Amino acid sequence: MKTTELRQKDVAGLKAEVASLQKTHFGLRMQKGMQQLNNTTTLKLTRREIARAKTILGEKLAQEAK
Repeated sequence: MKTTELRQKDVAGLKAEVASLQKTHFGLRMQKGMQQLNNTTTLKLTRREIARAKTILGEKLAQEAK
């Protein structure tokens, strides 16, 4: 998901997105552990998407605190 799409979401939507991405990442890690994952670059991509969503979530929470 692009940053512009993430920035349009509210705090609750971002929290849901982070939870969804973490669940997806966990599933990919389990597949890798059982040697069923062919494309291991998806792990890197989901990790970056989680970081991107958490960064934007932190920015929004900081703005609300002001």
